[in-house]
Amino acid sequence: MRTYDLSPFWRSTVGFDRLFNLVNDTVDDSDNYPLYDIERTGDDQYQISLALAGFTPEEITITAEQSALTVEGRKANRSDHHYLHQGISMRPFRRLFNLAEYVQVKDATFDNGLLKIALVREVPEAMKPRRIAIDVGPAENQKIEQKQAA
Repeated sequence: MRTYDLSPFWRSTVGFDRLFNLVNDTVDDSDNYPLYDIERTGDDQYQISLALAGFTPEEITITAEQSALTVEGRKANRSDHHYLHQGISMRPFRRLFNLAEYVQVKDATFDNGLLKIALVREVPEAMKPRRIAIDVGPAENQKIEQKQAA
């Protein structure tokens, strides 16, 4: 059994549907093609590397949406080859990565059969924690001035 019964959580939570669906979808990830790595390269920087031997950049599509990154690949017809053994898999694929809030795709490079996608978390200034200055009220100012005069 590789799925979890999340029904007790559904009864007592509101607005966590996406999180529960994400848990169920992640557990049932049976297709492991193409192979990939997810690496943290800095405090708010990440890199996804996909092994795409045999593909060209023109055969790969990267789509970034608000909370998801999709990498798709489709090999052009290659009917002129007559393989005796074909061990290098070049089948069509679609790999979906769920992104956290404020994670954006910075760039993508393709070199030596590796597709590298750089991601960065950019939290807007309005959402960052900020220090609030404490003003002393007018009555407090008068008390402080009187104490200094005495």
